[in-house]
Amino acid sequence: MSDTARPGLVDAHHHVWNLDRRRQPWLDDPGHEPIRRSFDTGNLRRTATRTIVGRRLERTVVVQCVTSVPETRELLALADADPLIGAVVGWVDLTCLDIKDILDGLRASPGGTHLRAVRHIVQGEPDPDWLQRPVVESGLRAVRDHGLGYDVLIRSHQLPQAIRLAEAIPDLDIVLDHAGKPPLAGGDLTDWEGQIRLLAKHPQVRCKVSGLVTEADHGKWTVADIRPVWDVLLSAFGPYRLMFGSDWPVCLLAGGWNLWAATVEELLADCSASETRAILSGTATAFYRLRPG
Repeated sequence: MSDTARPGLVDAHHHVWNLDRRRQPWLDDPGHEPIRRSFDTGNLRRTATRTIVGRRLERTVVVQCVTSVPETRELLALADADPLIGAVVGWVDLTCLDIKDILDGLRASPGGTHLRAVRHIVQGEPDPDWLQRPVVESGLRAVRDHGLGYDVLIRSHQLPQAIRLAEAIPDLDIVLDHAGKPPLAGGDLTDWEGQIRLLAKHPQVRCKVSGLVTEADHGKWTVADIRPVWDVLLSAFGPYRLMFGSDWPVCLLAGGWNLWAATVEELLADCSASETRAILSGTATAFYRLRPG
């Protein structure tokens, strides 16, 4: 099959930000200097030039960066104007008693039909039971009732929260961002693997193969470093619940979009055509209800 005849590639996780419009306080942390500037979808188009198994970037999912409803509105308007973006993962305050009205307002705003999921930066919450707070669970039920999914952003030690969430609200569609941030730089994946296998027992949970290179040694990681995580994800979730994501432009800290794409292509070597299609487009298309590009 020629490149032009192949189905397209979906990047299920990337960001954009304009520092002239809105600060990104997390960029002030040491080590983020290479990405401490504005990025838009034009930058992404010029960057993401490599194919994966012959598939070229066709659709993307843009994900919130800060806890800001105005940022979400801007992302929705951007999706309305840019055909590359097929869906938006926005932010709402899950503890807000007016969350239903806020979600309705976002849906009614320009580009509001592109809102397909929400996310909160749980990795920054010190409460080990934040996702189990009654008010948060109530907010997530409102998200479910609006037909939206939930992107879970946590670190590996917080995986038990995600497991309890999947048990508490089994009809909430969940996707785990960045595979739960396995401690690749530390090398010991035992605890992470055990929790991942427990989470994967819940069929409503999918997982993004994204954000892994920035959990490894930024300057020295190799495909061999990533493969143990890949093998666990493939075994636990199966190929039909995995989706490719770049985490661009954050991935620039550890090699960039094209290097990650080449890595994923190598990891996919033993997958069938159907499995490859699911990971590179099918799972994300179904979860985020993407329309054809």
